Amino acid sequence: MKKELQIFLTAIMFFTRIPCPKWVNHDTDFLRQSSKYFSLVGIIVGSIGALIFYGSTFIFPKEIAILLSMVSTIYITGAFHEDGFADVCDGLGGGWTKEKILLIMKDSRLGTYGAAGLILILGLKFSSLRELPTYNIPLVLISGHSLSRFIATTLIYTHPYVRDSDDSKAKPAAKNMTLKMLIVCGVFGMAPLFFFKTPLVFLTLITTYLAKMYLAAKFKKWIGGQTGDCAGAVQQLCEVVFYLSLIILWKFI
Repeated sequence: MKKELQIFLTAIMFFTRIPCPKWVNHDTDFLRQSSKYFSLVGIIVGSIGALIFYGSTFIFPKEIAILLSMVSTIYITGAFHEDGFADVCDGLGGGWTKEKILLIMKDSRLGTYGAAGLILILGLKFSSLRELPTYNIPLVLISGHSLSRFIATTLIYTHPYVRDSDDSKAKPAAKNMTLKMLIVCGVFGMAPLFFFKTPLVFLTLITTYLAKMYLAAKFKKWIGGQTGDCAGAVQQLCEVVFYLSLIILWKFI
């Protein structure tokens, strides 16, 4: 039990800015196993965003409440996945070989493709959330953050880690995903969906996984696998696809 707690807190420490006890460190073995709690971290992050949204609606219009919830989730994660999405946009947009793409993705500077990608992905998040009923947005946020992280871990399971260098902090969490770890992550990832009023919401598993397959095909073609940035990009895209899918399904929910 203590070991599992350490693994979970390692996931919290690695994927968020939430303070952890001093005895929690970046132990490679714990970090390697922390991916199974990726979705649970998503539930926590989504819950923070949901709480900020709910509280803000008593003071501000819906649109401002949505923006504040987005700010809170970006802050609490340190823009971890947004950074990965931007790096992938820069790498695939500006590189024509595996080596060049990986080099661009590792560069900390933000390029034109990354900036455009971030503007568009954040704009889509805001616009899609604004179209959903106010009373259900807290549950939507929690579900979007948890499910998208589960789908991102399936990329780690199905595609090999391709960066050769050992200096990447994300490397242990971006490789060696086992089926047991994936199942644990899937349980947490899908759990919030059961709180919706209709099983139709589980159709979002199809749309989000198709989005993952689209990006995975590009990763396979251009770099032969995935990196931590690739998983971050999948998370961001699948979160938006989840919200967009709900807009379509909302007529039946």
